Amino acid sequence: MTDSSLSLAPPGPASDGAVEALPPPRRRSLLKRILANGSVRAGGGVLVLLVLIALAAPWLGTIDPTAIDPGSSNILPGTRGEFNSLAGDTFEHLFVMGTDSLGRDIWSRTLYGARVSLTVGIAVAALAVVFGMLVGLLGGYFRRIDSAVMRLMDGVMAIPGILFAISLVALFGGKLLTVVVAIAVPEIPRVARLVRSVVLTVREEPYVEAAIALDTPTWKILVRHILPNAIAPLIIQATYVCASAILVEAILSFLGVGLPADMATWGNIMAEGRAQFNQFPHNVLFPGIFLALTVLAVNILGDGLRDTLDPKFNKRGG
Repeated sequence: MTDSSLSLAPPGPASDGAVEALPPPRRRSLLKRILANGSVRAGGGVLVLLVLIALAAPWLGTIDPTAIDPGSSNILPGTRGEFNSLAGDTFEHLFVMGTDSLGRDIWSRTLYGARVSLTVGIAVAALAVVFGMLVGLLGGYFRRIDSAVMRLMDGVMAIPGILFAISLVALFGGKLLTVVVAIAVPEIPRVARLVRSVVLTVREEPYVEAAIALDTPTWKILVRHILPNAIAPLIIQATYVCASAILVEAILSFLGVGLPADMATWGNIMAEGRAQFNQFPHNVLFPGIFLALTVLAVNILGDGLRDTLDPKFNKRGG
């Protein structure tokens, strides 16, 4: 028996008997890894449904959320009756969630209130992320101003967010822009400290030091080398800021120091119904369910994004 008969080369058309190398496993794209997370699908799906409901509110059997009919006050959920507007129009309407003490339709006010809450949450998250990112980048990269900037952020964090929002609304009135700014300002230091911690770590990496040694413009180093490393933590933090903003806006409206009482917001609806909660709990129950569901969905989405984007939690690495 010759040595050639002991060859372990696999059968195939190759004449030299060489084993072909297997291609490396293909890593899943970032979007596929995100969508593969159950928390992202659950939280994102609920949020998409709430957004669609808010946008389609005029076509979901609603009426003017500010319309008042004293003759239709405190109607129980699921009751069909007549609604008399102040303009003298009378029409039949199904009160899906009942009415409040002023005869306003809770179903209509709850759906239109979703627009306000989602707008506040998204706007606050955007403002806090943009300004917090700028402050964190500058403070973490330029050590000369780091101490002064961070002490300023510490001073802002020392002010209770609710008291700051109440003071700002009392000074400038209960406008939507005022409420958004009042809620966003206390969130900026938290985002700034997060970005700063990332910058302090990344700026010591060899490729950043090499870019500095090559006299690369500072803005290019920040945008091309440092900022991409902070995108994932920023996205995760934005979801928690959004959930907190929705909750704080409802608290301010419930206390009567947020948006005007005639505006349909979940906090205003619950504030109107708390006086008669024992007799007519639906005035507080339905907007409270929508509020809790929205905040829960945003937090679940944030947890899913954290598990996918943060390497500390993403053990499988895609």
